[in-house]
Amino acid sequence: MNNPAKNGLQLAIGHASLTGPRERNEDFCGVATPEGQELENKGVIAAVADGIGGHQGGREASEYTVRGLLSDYFATPDTWGVPRAIETVTTALNRWVIAEGSRNAELSGMATTLSVLVLRGRRFYTAHIGDSRIYCLQEGRLQQMTVDHTWEHPELNNVLSRAIGLDPRVLLDFADGELAVNDRFLLVSDGVWGILPDALMAEVLLDHPDPQAAAAALTSLALAQGGHDNATAVVVDVLGLPPASLRDSLESAASLPLPHRLKVGHELDGLIVEEVLHDSRETLLYRVRNPRNSQQLVLKTLQPVMEGDQGAIAALLMEEWRARRVVSPFFPQVVPAEQRSCLYYLMTWHAGATLQARLDAGQHFPAGEVVRLGIALLRAIGALHRLDIVHRDIKTDNIHLGQDGVLRVLDLGVAISLAERKADDPIGQAGTPSYMAPELFDSPEPQPGHDLYAAGVTLYHLLTRKYPYGEIEPFQTPKFGEPARPTRWRPEIPGWLENILLKAVARDAKDRFETAEEFVLALERGATRPIAAPSRQPLIVRNPLQFWKVLAALSLAVNLILLLILMR
Repeated sequence: MNNPAKNGLQLAIGHASLTGPRERNEDFCGVATPEGQELENKGVIAAVADGIGGHQGGREASEYTVRGLLSDYFATPDTWGVPRAIETVTTALNRWVIAEGSRNAELSGMATTLSVLVLRGRRFYTAHIGDSRIYCLQEGRLQQMTVDHTWEHPELNNVLSRAIGLDPRVLLDFADGELAVNDRFLLVSDGVWGILPDALMAEVLLDHPDPQAAAAALTSLALAQGGHDNATAVVVDVLGLPPASLRDSLESAASLPLPHRLKVGHELDGLIVEEVLHDSRETLLYRVRNPRNSQQLVLKTLQPVMEGDQGAIAALLMEEWRARRVVSPFFPQVVPAEQRSCLYYLMTWHAGATLQARLDAGQHFPAGEVVRLGIALLRAIGALHRLDIVHRDIKTDNIHLGQDGVLRVLDLGVAISLAERKADDPIGQAGTPSYMAPELFDSPEPQPGHDLYAAGVTLYHLLTRKYPYGEIEPFQTPKFGEPARPTRWRPEIPGWLENILLKAVARDAKDRFETAEEFVLALERGATRPIAAPSRQPLIVRNPLQFWKVLAALSLAVNLILLLILMR
């Protein structure tokens, strides 16, 4: 099986699975080789599983697991990293295997090993549980890439300690690394590696350049050498690698120059500038019109002085990449740009104004309208979080209310895809201080809950034009006590809505809403099922200094009274 993608990931793949002396083959293997955008976003996935269990249970477990993985992996969001996508899918498959084994006596105890290889862009990823194995042949050397999950006791060294279907919690081993042309990967069940020493497997792989011939030779030789188990092998050869970054087909745009500063009436790639929408220290936004179809669009680019700033350029490219994947009515949609001569990207334009612009114009937001907008905002945030993206700058300036009545969240400039982020990746500046959760001032590690806190501040500000802990200036180190009640500023706010807002902006993360869906449900239920009012913390907890001042004052007063009594 070949994958001759021109200028992309090029592979040759072979596979074989033999039953041997056994009555049935409990092994199962599969390979999925997508094309186009799916190949770029998800890559090629190969898997080998070795089922265990009475009657037909082993075969059913292995086949269902591999088929389910190869199908559902491609249904996960493109913004998810490979480990998270595989772990999410296998967790669901594991539940099914356990449930099926408990429902059907003939399938009781069924389970399966699973070894998975994903090749995407210029990297490989492995996921593994059980005692099937993954090897890599590089420059004539065969290296085992997985560890067998069997008990260490000599009498139990062939008994699995981990497998799909053994335990409600799936504990997979993950690894990843750089690909190189001529890498050869081998996935095998124990019916092969348990019979053939590593040196012999390496010899077979070197003697058979064609991957299909290599897979067939390995399985046949294992049975010929006296193997009594099923023998399965998948061989994957790397013939060519894509020149671009594994995650971003927009990488080539990094070499484009930045456009010069544009004015109304200027033309760029056939687009006519009609308005300068935003002019900040780093970015520029223009409203442009395509004269061919009269469509109005938003063009986003960097300031000309940012020319050569690779960090800013990469951030803009990643922002476009994320925005392309957020397909939702709650966000402006990316519009493909034809033959760009400069570095920019295009989004849909919508007539209307941000919530902050409406506040600045004197617009009053009644409680019912704030609840409606809050539900829409939380659904937008929920759509982002399902893609594993944290916005990190939810505020009234970044929420647009169109003339069509649709709320849209703007600006993914500081957003982070959590699944793609590595531990040592820089976090960068995030958020506007008055909208930032208290813990962000101590640890900037991004969490989805921080967006929910910012959403609570946004709704609070819409109602009161104030902030729950007062306005916080940049570089200020604030101290957080109890949030001011919204009814302090607008007494007509219903108590159930006040309780929701106070929960959303609670000082401690454990006291807030955990998910966008939970926040939405509270707003939708409203007065019919109100949430309890948050309990006020003792003074010693919320303001220890004030507590000791009060205690000292009381102590002084008591001592003075006693002194007066004694002097009489």
